[in-house]
Amino acid sequence: MLKKEAVIQNKLGIHARPASSIAKLAGSYKSKITIEKDGISANAKSIMDLLILEADRGSRILVTADGEDEKEVVSAIIELIGRGFDEE
Repeated sequence: MLKKEAVIQNKLGIHARPASSIAKLAGSYKSKITIEKDGISANAKSIMDLLILEADRGSRILVTADGEDEKEVVSAIIELIGRGFDEE
């Protein structure tokens, strides 16, 4: 199991488009992937779960993956978040 913290960078936080980007990326990996904010955990492969987090700009989140490709998926999601979901 691998865990890494990230800070949401983009102006609008995790809204529909970033949630879709995360879910699409996560869905391409085999590991079980969750994103947690303020004690609430979301399945990273579910857009609806991600939207429930209400992760605004500046929110600290924890990306966790458990499985054979956990290192790759955590790195890819952290990179996507760091790029501001390519919105700006």
